[in-house]
Amino acid sequence: MIAALSKYVFHPLWDLKEGSQRLTEWRRLESMQWWDEAELRNYQTQRLKAMVGYSAKHSWYYRNLFKSNGLSFTDDNFSLEDFKKVPVTTKKEVRNFLPQFISEQFQRDNLVQAKTGGSTGVSLELYFDKTCQEYRNAAQLMADRWSGWDIGQAKAAVWGNPPTPVGLKQVLRHHLHDRTIYLDTMDLNPDSMNEFVAHWRRVKPEAVFGHAHSIFIFAKYLVDNQIGDLRPRGIVATSMMLLDHERKLIEQAFECPVTNRYGCEEVGLIACECEEHDGMHINTPHVFVELLDSNDQPVKPGEPGKIVLTDLNNYGMPLIRYRVEDVGVYSERSCRCGRGLPILERLEGRVADFLVLPSGGQVAGISLIERTLSRIPGIEQMQLVQESIDLITINRVKGHDYDANTDPGLIQAMRETFDESVRIEINDVGAIAQEPSGKYRFSICKV
Repeated sequence: MIAALSKYVFHPLWDLKEGSQRLTEWRRLESMQWWDEAELRNYQTQRLKAMVGYSAKHSWYYRNLFKSNGLSFTDDNFSLEDFKKVPVTTKKEVRNFLPQFISEQFQRDNLVQAKTGGSTGVSLELYFDKTCQEYRNAAQLMADRWSGWDIGQAKAAVWGNPPTPVGLKQVLRHHLHDRTIYLDTMDLNPDSMNEFVAHWRRVKPEAVFGHAHSIFIFAKYLVDNQIGDLRPRGIVATSMMLLDHERKLIEQAFECPVTNRYGCEEVGLIACECEEHDGMHINTPHVFVELLDSNDQPVKPGEPGKIVLTDLNNYGMPLIRYRVEDVGVYSERSCRCGRGLPILERLEGRVADFLVLPSGGQVAGISLIERTLSRIPGIEQMQLVQESIDLITINRVKGHDYDANTDPGLIQAMRETFDESVRIEINDVGAIAQEPSGKYRFSICKV
């Protein structure tokens, strides 16, 4: 009853009170996801044309960037060929020229502010207009429903620094609208997880949302303690790479498939698995995604490329051809589900996750970890830190089947990638340390 009231009464009333377009955009997206790819591409191109034309008029940074590169974008003068000549924007430019990115039609104080720490821990300040936030929330609603959850149903969030409702308005929203219980990833321990299990049994959430590795830690606690009565309809893992062995254990603990979702603070939802769990559908109506090589040229489908994004929603602070520092692989295949949304085959990690070989080549640290964990018994968790071109430190957490062969096997596995010129040192740690955001990094390159 409360779920139905939340979906059909409280959610619409809240949007009406706030003057929000969230549910209107969600309904549009629910229909658009079934368009064919050509229709979606045409819609996306029209929105891309509008955003670039607007930025040429109202963003000092992009107006000058276009002009200095001999590019003119007006209502009647736009082509994808010229668009792909726009230099890629990096985090460095955003940090150094932040005020110039913001639209001259908006006051910064009237925009929604956010910060992201990024993989290197250097904060990035961001601003969004109200409509942008509502559209992002709408896309998240659509993707969340692919997991089996529905609007109005209670959910469990495994997240860092959860919000605490203050005042009557926030308390009412928490109980009638958000309906979320939290496990704080900044305080994951047997006591907090046991308390969360008790809370879960009272509320009975229909889905779990959270950091991929943090959900894994909670799932491992459930398996180790033979807790088998937590049965959500959906699990959404986001914010970090979902490793294969983590997916298997999470699905074992909850007897429910995991939905892998990819997004970032800068543009919101980028891609998400549907109920087929076979690659991630790109959020074509809201984001223009490119995969580029080291020379900022498009890679072929099936080849890894650096992910470059253009936000089609945020007129308050446009981001055009923005390199998000992730690496992914695009696919031309269609999904069995029938949606026209194109497929991001997989993520290969953050740019900062790639380790440097003595030869000058690179290797995905996450791939090394997945390969090693699947072959070497006795390792519960591991983290690779490349301190220098000739030194790699492995922070290793012992598993229950750890023995005298584990560490030699670990070294030998690493030697298949790194020759004897690279020192490999193993640190015995009790757990992999979290980032200040509550996330985990399993591969860190300091070179």
